[in-house]
Amino acid sequence: MTRTFLTWIATAWLVLAQGQALAQAYPNKPIKIIVPAGPGDSCDILTRLIAPKLTERLGQPIVIDNRAGSAGQLGLTLVKQAPADGYTLGCGQGGNMVIVPLAYAKVAYDSRKDFTPMAMMASNFVALVVSPKAPFKTVKELIDYGKANPGKLTFGTNGEGAFLHFATEQLRMMAGFEYMHIPYRDMNAVFTQMLGGDITASIGSFISVQPLADSGKLRLLGIARATRSPDYPNVPTIAETVPGYASGGWFGIIGPAGVPREITNIINKEVNWALQQPDVRDRMKKMGLDIHTESPEFFTELMNKDFENWGKVVKGMGFKPL
Repeated sequence: MTRTFLTWIATAWLVLAQGQALAQAYPNKPIKIIVPAGPGDSCDILTRLIAPKLTERLGQPIVIDNRAGSAGQLGLTLVKQAPADGYTLGCGQGGNMVIVPLAYAKVAYDSRKDFTPMAMMASNFVALVVSPKAPFKTVKELIDYGKANPGKLTFGTNGEGAFLHFATEQLRMMAGFEYMHIPYRDMNAVFTQMLGGDITASIGSFISVQPLADSGKLRLLGIARATRSPDYPNVPTIAETVPGYASGGWFGIIGPAGVPREITNIINKEVNWALQQPDVRDRMKKMGLDIHTESPEFFTELMNKDFENWGKVVKGMGFKPL
């Protein structure tokens, strides 16, 4: 053996030993998870749901730090700037890690370079609802009306360049109809206008529209899943009318760029364990969420695909970053 090869072997063993020692020592103090949103947000609910489980397994307190502001940029910037030692993590979601960078000209982080995807938690899906005063009973009827009456069909969203705006544009481009976009500050305002019949339709997260649909205040036409939800088998998918249409968000635990793989593996393992506990699964099921217990590589690939797919939507709609 050459001296160079022996040196390489020794270095490799040293790195392996250091990694094993790091994993054995972690964690030895409280772990902070920054939620880039206020209390009650989906990221906040999910993080607080698994936090006690992580405390139980890791033997250290999990501290939740809500940092809302700038569409999630405030909190995610703090995650980006934290030491990559596994003691400051964050809750990332498709909206603030993919849509915000596509919608805004200046963003304080590069989602694909500044973070370590550690453990995906869940995904959700959106739904197409209409005012009870609207004549549409099916997705096809709405699309046909939009084609026959350009600009008369009104869609409300929670803002220009928001995820739900892009999801609506994706449906428009795939189905080939026209509509008038009416942006509001938030979805509560949209639903209020729909109840009065001032807005015809909207795409919203299933968890937010389900109670309104169940009470008859809004009419649910379809959900944006690739297949029907096993929990709501009688609700058609939009893809049954518009093949290939599926839209929703995702939520996961991230760290700053450069978190050692050994620590990433620990967080991934324990988050996946927490997600499989019966009380956690039951709560997430009631929220209309799909649980994902996947690898860090799956999480990374999902985010990269989202950038590609939503990038095509943004380009196709001619949207100029705000």
